[in-house]
Amino acid sequence: QVQLVESGGGLVQAGGSLRLSCAASGRTFTSYPMGWCRQAPGKEREFVAAISGTGGNTYYADSVKGRFTISRDNAKNTVYLQMNSLKPEDTAVYYCAAAPVVVLTTLWDYWGQGTQVTVSS
Repeated sequence: QVQLVESGGGLVQAGGSLRLSCAASGRTFTSYPMGWCRQAPGKEREFVAAISGTGGNTYYADSVKGRFTISRDNAKNTVYLQMNSLKPEDTAVYYCAAAPVVVLTTLWDYWGQGTQVTVSS
């Protein structure tokens, strides 16, 4: 089992930045790819970004490419999502996720409880 706890969400103006954190515990953290997905009100959950177990490979949705950066610190069992140049359409609940293999959809095995990100115009 993997337990995931997100933090770092909040309210920010358009053009601003936020950094989300996800603390993992349970199974060997370094062996699991990690990712972030988001769900806006009235919309389906969507993939945002993913990172391999070693951190050597990263993947992004086209909508966030060039603005968001996913990273991980395996010594701290933590994965991050740095979000820059935020737009109102980035407003959503952001979920941390984990799985034995990299997932570029929302079909992850483990989920955190989510953290709200609100971008005002």
